[in-house]
Amino acid sequence: MTRIPEGMRPITRRTALGVSAVGLGVLLTACGSPPETDPSEPLDREPAAGPDGAGDPAPEQPVPEPVPVPDPEPEAPVSQAPGLERVPAPYGAFYGLPGEGNLLAWTVDDGADSSVVAAYAAFAAATGTRLTLFATGSYPAWAENAEALRPLVASGQVQIGNHTWSHPNLTALPDQGIIDELQSTHDLIGELYGVDARPYFRPPYGYFDDRVLAVAASIGYTAPTMWYGSLSDSGLIAPEQIVALAQQWFLPQHIVIGHLNFPPVTQVFDQLSQVIAERGLTTVTLNDVFTSDFHP
Repeated sequence: MTRIPEGMRPITRRTALGVSAVGLGVLLTACGSPPETDPSEPLDREPAAGPDGAGDPAPEQPVPEPVPVPDPEPEAPVSQAPGLERVPAPYGAFYGLPGEGNLLAWTVDDGADSSVVAAYAAFAAATGTRLTLFATGSYPAWAENAEALRPLVASGQVQIGNHTWSHPNLTALPDQGIIDELQSTHDLIGELYGVDARPYFRPPYGYFDDRVLAVAASIGYTAPTMWYGSLSDSGLIAPEQIVALAQQWFLPQHIVIGHLNFPPVTQVFDQLSQVIAERGLTTVTLNDVFTSDFHP
């Protein structure tokens, strides 16, 4: 068994979920075009000529009060996938992004606190930050936040990966138990978001062995996604600790893990974004970087 310290059966969807479907990479901000004329400036007025062509000017007409023009409201940032030359997804565990560059894969796990999932969705929508969220399917947060997340997932800005159904140590399960854990969350992701999470899964606690990898691969989960750096917020820690860990681990080509379990991280989104901006990093999803049979 390998533990990473914090630092084919056809796939089908379940029909018993009963969930109704509702409908920093590169940031582009579009602004409205300015009006061709400025209504705050009075129009020029020519004096009326007398019979000899040079008579008294016409009585001065009152100039209407200018109508104030409100400033155009800025549109929401548009997150576009960076123009990368994608490479095939790894077959087997991987811990970072390939090559040299300025990419950061910010990945976030679990979903124990629905309000934290909601805050991440709002943060992504407001800033254009690209994220990969590894869902633990038994948490209701994934259904409760589906409406907010669905457009981000559809656009590719947010990617959903598989983090099993109940977060067990996969090495302690029989083969069928491993399949059931991955299959249940796979079905939920497809039902809620209409996407295929394969080939990426994150083994809970970082526990896996050759048998786990072989069983997961038998249903298409061939790329266990590990990490090289953590925000260490699977439990409750102070916001300033999270910022310090981001300063330590938000580095080029790193995969960094965070968690959707406790609110402190939501209080420091601005500081985390500042670290990314100051270091010239571009956030990416795994699908931005890799191709696969499921995401060619």
